[in-house]
Amino acid sequence: MTLAFRLLIGLAGLMGAAGVALAAASAHGADASRLASASAMLLFHATAILAGVALLARGLLHGGIGLVAAFGFLIGAALFAGDLTLRQYAGHSLFPFAAPTGGTVMILSWLAVTLAAVAARK
Repeated sequence: MTLAFRLLIGLAGLMGAAGVALAAASAHGADASRLASASAMLLFHATAILAGVALLARGLLHGGIGLVAAFGFLIGAALFAGDLTLRQYAGHSLFPFAAPTGGTVMILSWLAVTLAAVAARK
């Protein structure tokens, strides 16, 4: 297993843990609807990263494109969830358009998965 795969798996685990914590905070906090969206993006994309690593390991995705997609899921979800969480707790955004930038990165990453599947050698 490559270092990149281990890094992605470890970070996906952290994303999953943060997603569950944000789901709990959303369920128990007053006016915490932003946290539910942040939680969902972290949980969905942590799972997508794990699936991407498994598909890459089996050779079902093009290696380079698949890695770009997996790291895109990581970066996009972190930007999106980080921005919403910071808005909830600190009252300001991470930087202007951080959440939409994260969302765009996630969309592009899903398109990269499609391309990685088409370009796979097997």
